[in-house]
Amino acid sequence: MKFELPKLPYEVSALEPVIGRQTVELHYGKHFQTYITNLNNLIAGTKYENMELVDIVKDSEGPLFNNAGQALNHNIYFLSFSPDGGGEPTGKLAEAIKKDFGDFENFKKEFNAAAVSVFGSGWAWLAKDASGKLSIVKEPNGGNPVTKGLVPLLGFDVWEHAYYLDYQNRRPDHVNALWNIIDWRAVESRY
Repeated sequence: MKFELPKLPYEVSALEPVIGRQTVELHYGKHFQTYITNLNNLIAGTKYENMELVDIVKDSEGPLFNNAGQALNHNIYFLSFSPDGGGEPTGKLAEAIKKDFGDFENFKKEFNAAAVSVFGSGWAWLAKDASGKLSIVKEPNGGNPVTKGLVPLLGFDVWEHAYYLDYQNRRPDHVNALWNIIDWRAVESRY
């Protein structure tokens, strides 16, 4: 199986001012593409060659894990946005957030705190377990909640390349702004 960069469901400038055109071009077009290219090179001729991406992440380590993890992470990340996004989730995901976090505002507060407190480079995730219970998970580098038996629903990339052109060293501003472009239909489809 050869992995490919997914097509964005929006134009590269559509997320401005939250995420600028140049950031999307570099982050999606260069960083994400490099993970895909490296992943394809690393799996060629191995037992991973015909595996699904999630299974590669669960089973691999070292450079293969790093590139597979980042390919999975960025796929979820970039497909969780819409220029018409924002607001709050509805339906079953909204009910689960209320049950597990009290309300949406408290969930956002806890998620933001997790994202801002990731040391160095990494990710903050909203994930669910097999029973549908939600949790917030922090992962370093290319980590993903699938390695803990969880399903990732929403991930905020807090590597500097995700926000530095638009926010410099103001990670909290970047994290706060992302809520304005979340496509809750896409996130709920993973729930």
